[in-house]
Amino acid sequence: MFKKKRSSGQKNKQQSSFSKLSIFQPNKYKFKKSCPLSIKGAPKVDYKNIKLLKKYVSENGKILPSRITNVSQKKQRELSLSIKRARNLALI
Repeated sequence: MFKKKRSSGQKNKQQSSFSKLSIFQPNKYKFKKSCPLSIKGAPKVDYKNIKLLKKYVSENGKILPSRITNVSQKKQRELSLSIKRARNLALI
């Protein structure tokens, strides 16, 4: 029924947390980089382009995930298909 009044101390606590932000603190918000294979002038993903495919394969021969390489989903599917085809033909 009765509403409690906020004390001025709670209001100051909220404001003080924002005032503590500094330019020297680590950035909490990370911005996604654009896909290196979708930009203008990017090389075409093809199973014959071994030089490109080796960039997206680890030392153990595993395909690197898109969260590490910043490749878009569509290009990641093309890339994985091309890597698998190159493996079948013993190019990689």
